[in-house]
Amino acid sequence: MSAQVNVLPRAAQRWLADRPRLTDALWVGGLTLVDMTTVLDRTPRPPAWGVALWGAQTVPLLWRRTRPRTVLLAMTALYVLFQALDPIPGKVPGPFLLMLGVYAVARHAPASASVPLTVCGLATTAVTDALTGNWQPPRPGSLEPITVTTFVFFFALAWLLGYGRRRIDADAERLGELNRRLTAEQEINARQAVLTERARIARDLHDVVAHHVSAIALQARAAEDVLTSGPPDAGEAAKGVGLIARTADTALTEMRRLLGLLSFGERDLAPEPSLDHIDLLVGVAASAGCRVTCVSEVPAGNALPAGLQVSAYRVVQEALTNVVKHAGPVGVRIAVRGDGARLTIEVENDAPAPGHRPVPGAGRGLVGMRERVAAFDGELCAGPRPDGGWCLRAALSARRPASARGDG
Repeated sequence: MSAQVNVLPRAAQRWLADRPRLTDALWVGGLTLVDMTTVLDRTPRPPAWGVALWGAQTVPLLWRRTRPRTVLLAMTALYVLFQALDPIPGKVPGPFLLMLGVYAVARHAPASASVPLTVCGLATTAVTDALTGNWQPPRPGSLEPITVTTFVFFFALAWLLGYGRRRIDADAERLGELNRRLTAEQEINARQAVLTERARIARDLHDVVAHHVSAIALQARAAEDVLTSGPPDAGEAAKGVGLIARTADTALTEMRRLLGLLSFGERDLAPEPSLDHIDLLVGVAASAGCRVTCVSEVPAGNALPAGLQVSAYRVVQEALTNVVKHAGPVGVRIAVRGDGARLTIEVENDAPAPGHRPVPGAGRGLVGMRERVAAFDGELCAGPRPDGGWCLRAALSARRPASARGDG
């Protein structure tokens, strides 16, 4: 039972919609005036206070949104008072104005309160009409305005309309709340995805820089030893400097690719590494003076997931980086074995040469490898060998948990 101002321009409708109190005052004031005019044409002319009392029944509707129960009780009391004082001769319209109060209480109050109040209002008005002589017995097929059967029908209709609108409003509010929660969760997931991707790229950047820069440092020291020892061997020094240049170029290429991913998301700058590229790592380690043997037993067709291969490549890369940093030019043995369900990696190196100076590092290599392996429901163990060397073993599952994302 809301006012629909369809004859006004859209701008005026929006202006009124932003001012609900003014809209309610205009609607209730107009309804009151119309209600009062229905009893002004009586003969003899009714007294002014009687017309005002009849019109006052709609005034409580001003508070129908905030105090719907009080509104229905007040409208019922005013109707009973009007019938008891009987200021207007003859029959007057029945308590149909109370349907507005019934609609309001059904829409703005819970059913546990609106149903008893509606029944109470109906019984009160019916008893009042019976005591004041306005009640008529029900007649089949009659829609006489002041029959009890008609009261029951219209009161029930008003309650059903109000309750239906309450359910619609509740569903809309619930859907709005769900939409707000969904939007908030999407924003949280988006931020988490960004943080996860940045962490992944940071790990990749660490692996690339540490691997190639460690090789550069080792090659530079070898070139330094050649240049400072006599007699100088210009050929060996030039060869070492060339290896340094090629390793630096590889590091720069990898860094450009990762920075492109971080800044622009351009994944076509360079292909993602995989198990097919381990020979590149072997070449870098060999250029640093390591004697590397590699055994790869991967299923034909390379059926392992791409994300798993990236993580496996990074584990081998970080393991070789640690060998170059901490052991120097020593013997290294790599074994990569896998099937459709599991991939294992073993990297062993001999003990470092006496007097070797390890390259200092931050110690994040093992942490990064453990994170990558854990992302694929795997295990990693690393430790010294009895002969003074080092051994690293990692096992990654090709059927990782659904919660894992990316390459770890």
